[in-house]
Amino acid sequence: MKSNRIIVIGAGAGGMLAAGRAAEAGAEVLLLEKNASPGSKILISGKTRCNVSNSKELEEFIPMFGANGRFLYSAFSRFFREDLLALLKRYGVETKTERGGRIFPVSDNAEDVVRALKKYTADNNISFQTGVKVTDIITMDGQITGVKTETQTYPAMAVIIATGGASYPATGSTGDGCRMASALNHTIVTLRPSLVPLVVEEIELAKSMQGVTLKNVRLTAYQCASEEIDVSAAPTKDCGRGIPGKKPKPPIIESRMGDMMMTHFGVGGPITLLMSLSVAEALEKGPVSVAIDLKPALSFKELGERLQRDFDTYSKRSFHNILKELLPQKLIEPFVQMSHIEAHKFGNQINAAERERLLMLLKSLRFNIKSTLPLSSAMVTAGGVSLKEIDPRTMGSKLVKGLYFCGEVMDIDAETGGYNLQAAFSTGYVAGESAASFVRGIG
Repeated sequence: MKSNRIIVIGAGAGGMLAAGRAAEAGAEVLLLEKNASPGSKILISGKTRCNVSNSKELEEFIPMFGANGRFLYSAFSRFFREDLLALLKRYGVETKTERGGRIFPVSDNAEDVVRALKKYTADNNISFQTGVKVTDIITMDGQITGVKTETQTYPAMAVIIATGGASYPATGSTGDGCRMASALNHTIVTLRPSLVPLVVEEIELAKSMQGVTLKNVRLTAYQCASEEIDVSAAPTKDCGRGIPGKKPKPPIIESRMGDMMMTHFGVGGPITLLMSLSVAEALEKGPVSVAIDLKPALSFKELGERLQRDFDTYSKRSFHNILKELLPQKLIEPFVQMSHIEAHKFGNQINAAERERLLMLLKSLRFNIKSTLPLSSAMVTAGGVSLKEIDPRTMGSKLVKGLYFCGEVMDIDAETGGYNLQAAFSTGYVAGESAASFVRGIG
């Protein structure tokens, strides 16, 4: 074994960046990937367009990772967005910024990002083997000595675990890194799904609304059953994880305005995914419900007055036809059923109690949450190797000399928008550089 051998396990965003940087810094690097080709998860990210980062400044970027975001200050100070974009540009990937600060390749092709990272590693002469699954990390006297695969043993002075989490297992993220770290006495914060749709108890109601996209609505999650929701305390502004400002007041868990969709099992779409981790964590404590405000631009009073005007204006129209002015077509029949107002009743026959029931449904359409979809369906894994056991300045283990981590295998996750990939790239860069310093006897 050469004295400065580093093995990187996993050729995703963090792993390829770590391998390239370690070799650039003078180490001999072997990159092992169990899939037949690198970058499987990159290729499906951003709906195959690859949302590489976000234009938010650091003080707005960090909160997107919740309480654990502070851990990333050091990594981001060493390698952040401009460094990443310069690296990609060097290998022919021009980028553009879209709504919400999301940064994509101009080509809208994730393959260009993978190609650039492969070129980066090739230019730095790393050894690269695909179709090789690492099963164990070998140590002696608290220090790395190599890794075992299904067929042989590879000696090393340092190992970088870049295996990802346990979401999208078809891409190779099957929790291997957490298992190997656990075998070395690292604490694993329970793996949970993040950025995942929610399953509701009212499954037949959800099925009746399946496929409906709701735009500019407010979704609020509560730590209580749906019948216990206090509509008078419903938030009118976004609050919760990663949102600057006042923390939500219990039983409110989180609230966001934006787009969502109804599915055959419950609720999905952008704002649902963003709230899913908070919901998953709350489900461990007790009942969780959500309320959808379909008309968030109007207060209860304003919407009530509008309904009265509509019933007066369309006094000879049926209730069913009046709802066409208020709702997507596929929501009309469910609302007729839930409001207990006869579909053919004329507008001028609808009484105050019926109008109040409709008002409540429009401002607080409620579902009890049964669960999230499983971790395998999540875009991101929450949980992982405890940050308490990782040095944020080096990404090095505090328990095993020569062991480093990067990316989603650690207990770090953020909402959509390019934050998770940037974290993988940044922690990969630091892990690679730190491992190279260690094997050269500087670290």
